[in-house]
Amino acid sequence: MMKTDFKTIDFYKDQLIFIDQVKLPLVEEYISTDNYERIAEAIEKLEIRGAPAIGIAAAYALALSMKNVKDNFTPIFEKAYQRLHSTRPTAVNLFWALEQMRSAFLSSCSKPDNIYLVLLQRAKEIHLDDINKCKEIGRHGLSIFNKRSVVLTHCNAGQLATGGSGTALSVIKQAYEHGFVEYVFADETRPLFQGSRLTAFELEKANIPFAINTDSMSGFLMQQKKIDLVVTGADRIAVNGDTANKIGTYNLAVLCKYHNIPFYIAAPTSTIDKNCLSGKSIKIEFRDKNEVIQFNGTAITKNSYEVYSPAFDVTPAELISGIITEIGLFKPSFDFSNV
Repeated sequence: MMKTDFKTIDFYKDQLIFIDQVKLPLVEEYISTDNYERIAEAIEKLEIRGAPAIGIAAAYALALSMKNVKDNFTPIFEKAYQRLHSTRPTAVNLFWALEQMRSAFLSSCSKPDNIYLVLLQRAKEIHLDDINKCKEIGRHGLSIFNKRSVVLTHCNAGQLATGGSGTALSVIKQAYEHGFVEYVFADETRPLFQGSRLTAFELEKANIPFAINTDSMSGFLMQQKKIDLVVTGADRIAVNGDTANKIGTYNLAVLCKYHNIPFYIAAPTSTIDKNCLSGKSIKIEFRDKNEVIQFNGTAITKNSYEVYSPAFDVTPAELISGIITEIGLFKPSFDFSNV
């Protein structure tokens, strides 16, 4: 029997504690640090991953950058800010959280003795806010079900990707508790296997029946009429509804369109980028070739081969049946004007 309680991110005794997602599911190991540079490295190495979780970790990192500072606050804060800003380019929650922390810093400069505590309080508020948003995303997600269903999901949009219960997986977990989910198929999600390592880890802990499938098997599952709907997370949503998510998401949306299967996105409103009018403006992160040609440090093909390795793709709004947020379900044509 597995223990079901785990925390993706926690803050205890002036240290950020996070689960090392690179080692999951075979090793459940936690890292504790008060060094913002170590947190930045963890974000880059995907020890911390998932758009909301990245933002929360960055918020705590900025607070910790001020932990033992007695003077010269602004240059030190800006150095930490720029370091964290450079870690991952696609997930908008990172930049949203950094700006929230910068505002808190600027408002606390008149009371320099309290800067660390002020920033820490703001980071905790961002964390708690995400916990609450995850619950509400799951609640609003119940409205997409009209029968007991088999769901397919991609990458990991669960507790490991957030500060709370997840986005897409919060929908799946709450729907399962209400009897709406019969079974889950988890795309393995190449090249880093977030589905087969992380989503499977969470589904097992939640005691939800599931199977792992390779990414290329999803079309066959749909052809065999084994999938009722697809729910994924998101790393950035444009004003028109175009959505960036883990590479392979666009494939699923196209397959859903062909097979007349609903395709949903679940994400907090902080993932909506009001400065991004369409998916054409979303910067796509490209990853190191070794993530494709190696697995756990073992070569699976020749190092001399060229590799094309985008971490994300963009799904056009016209392929999305709905976007589930903490304030409700948005349907085409995705009017976010009141967000």
